Amino acid sequence: MVKRVGFVILLFLLATGWWLWERGGETAVSPTTTTSSFLPLLTDDGNASRFARATEPNAVQFPRDLGAHEDYQTEWWYYTGNLETADKRPFGFQFTIFRRALTAEATDTASDWRTNQVYLAHFTVSDGENGRFYERERFSRGAAGLAGAQAEPYRVWLEDWSVAETTAGEVRLQAKTEEVAVDLLLTQTLPPVLQGDGGLSQKGPEPGNASYYYSIVQQKVRGTVTLPEGVLEVTGVAWKDHEYSTNALPADAVGWDWFSLQFDNGAALMLVQIRRQDGSLTFVPDGIFVQPDGTTQLVTAGSWQLDVLDRWTSEASGATYPMGWRLQVRELGLDVEGRPLMPNQELTGTTIYWEGAVQFNGTLDGRPITAKGYIEMTGYAGSMIGRI
Repeated sequence: MVKRVGFVILLFLLATGWWLWERGGETAVSPTTTTSSFLPLLTDDGNASRFARATEPNAVQFPRDLGAHEDYQTEWWYYTGNLETADKRPFGFQFTIFRRALTAEATDTASDWRTNQVYLAHFTVSDGENGRFYERERFSRGAAGLAGAQAEPYRVWLEDWSVAETTAGEVRLQAKTEEVAVDLLLTQTLPPVLQGDGGLSQKGPEPGNASYYYSIVQQKVRGTVTLPEGVLEVTGVAWKDHEYSTNALPADAVGWDWFSLQFDNGAALMLVQIRRQDGSLTFVPDGIFVQPDGTTQLVTAGSWQLDVLDRWTSEASGATYPMGWRLQVRELGLDVEGRPLMPNQELTGTTIYWEGAVQFNGTLDGRPITAKGYIEMTGYAGSMIGRI
């Protein structure tokens, strides 16, 4: 996937990370920051050619590739979920940890604080009943145990925000702020889904302009959401993406629209389109449809159609986003319409983008079907590429 706030946020990490790298263990400054004071330092360091690139299919192996891949410049572990209480009160959550390598060379220092890896995390909760959207981001260096990722046992963390394996096929996701928290157990029901060509997900026409990308869909969720009003028991369904790459979007791209839908019959669908400034599409990667039994089918460009039904303008950023969709996938016999859980699910941190819970209804092969999921829309509050 191109997504996960990808390019610009992670270049922000690059700028923040150089600050951390230069000061290493020699500074008394707090190792974690949530400010945007390094935004003017955003630059393209030009060293991408020294990192590994995604070029061959069928390269992903488990459990090895659950962890970090520091020879690739960019990586993220991404979780979203649609939750509800026993009385059907709806919630959504997003929890993403990003990694950015500052140099291709390993750190050679006696200091536990010096590192060439920088981490960023985004955590959001959508309260559909009250229309409240809670968001928070954190930064930290990948050193001194502050942030990192490992394969066995699986764990990804940034300070006390974490996803960690509890037993085979189950992870515990925990994150909290002063206002909200989640404590969730996610249970795997299907094998990992390799996106693209055997896990090689092409992002543009150039060789190596790709990522290694897998998803774990239709995870059963149980746990708690904590709000200012108290602790609520919830259940639901979650989606995981893990992607690592050294790549750039097409030069004329400004952003993307990414869809993850989980159907009530146990199926799932991922689609993405990459947009130019005028709204036309510069590249459409292969999507994937996951049958309830875990078998998969590629959904190719030209086989699906997306129509925008409504729009919403953010008071915070002034950006106008699509806010209702009709999606038709001819080769699947799918025809569904969707709406957000609530309009305002826009993140307004170092990079502004919309990522929120959605609900779809329609037909699959002529039979009624519903879906819950998440949509990510970037580039509507300014080009994701032009700011580099």
